Amino acid sequence: MAHDIDDIARVLVRLAAGSSDFDLNADSVRPTAPVLRPAAVLVALASRPSGLSVILTKRASHLAHHPGQISFPGGKVEAGDPSPAAAALREAQEEIGLNPATVTILGHMPDHETVTGFRMTPVVGVVQDAPILHIDRAEVAEAFFVPFAFLRNLTHYRIESRQWRGQPRYFYTCPYGPYYIWGATARVLYALARGLSDED
Repeated sequence: MAHDIDDIARVLVRLAAGSSDFDLNADSVRPTAPVLRPAAVLVALASRPSGLSVILTKRASHLAHHPGQISFPGGKVEAGDPSPAAAALREAQEEIGLNPATVTILGHMPDHETVTGFRMTPVVGVVQDAPILHIDRAEVAEAFFVPFAFLRNLTHYRIESRQWRGQPRYFYTCPYGPYYIWGATARVLYALARGLSDED
């Protein structure tokens, strides 16, 4: 596990280019909002009996943004948040009961622009103790762990498409068991896996 964390810390320093939901869709019309809304998510690395894992959530089906989708804990950066890391930790505590005091921040990845008009900062942190999660059912339907060994394997990613606003939209996916990881979440994980592959 320590080896994986050291590798991730090195990659975070090297990653420079941001990513976007438009990476695979150059001809798509970008949101008309004059300013992207800041958001932050926590890429939480937790020690499990099977090894290092990432905590992901399935969003509640009634939410206005991305209902039912697989995502990292996180959300909008509020006026009282001193940094994206503080916002990501606050949201993780609200959504899944993750104690911020148990998380050591390794750094953050370059921002990701979403098709829904957010500028999302992925904050990477290591959970010091085996996390005991308490899910807020108003926001999260389920929280689960995905082995990091699975997520860093580039062969588990593929590009798929579906119709969106009358045209095909292409996106990254990384299915895991019953969970369909796609869109911004898969794109961020792919960027991390790609960086680790380049490190090798």
